[in-house]
Amino acid sequence: MPYIVDFKDVSTEGLESSPVAEKLAGLRANEARYYKNKYDHTFTVHPASEVPEVVDRVSRILKEERDIVIDSRPLEATAFEVDGLRMDYVFYESGLSINVMYSIEDGGKRAVGFKLAEGMDVPEELESRFKFARQKSKLAGVIRGSYFVIKGQY
Repeated sequence: MPYIVDFKDVSTEGLESSPVAEKLAGLRANEARYYKNKYDHTFTVHPASEVPEVVDRVSRILKEERDIVIDSRPLEATAFEVDGLRMDYVFYESGLSINVMYSIEDGGKRAVGFKLAEGMDVPEELESRFKFARQKSKLAGVIRGSYFVIKGQY
């Protein structure tokens, strides 16, 4: 069942099994606020089991681009288009959020972004490969993030 993410009244709905559920909910709300403010897009997520094609697409890009396999269980996912960009998001039980930004036009921006909820350790599969910058969020506390540019066609 889809869930519209409320960034004014942050809820852990769908994320309760995460050991950092409150901070992951804040991270998810932070993303919802960004898309509402920048694109007037309502950020809606689904249980990962209801949108396996989104989880599979993100997993495939990670595997083919950088030979990365995420060990944590996906809890929620979403896919949408805004301003010529196809966006995929997966929120994992560990507190990890992965987004894939893929420009529909050739030559546009294409990247994978990682965000870590406050209180989670850097996943072993990412630890030696990426440096994480910090940013503060009123909704999520301290978010650590990193990214890489997608080279292939998907």
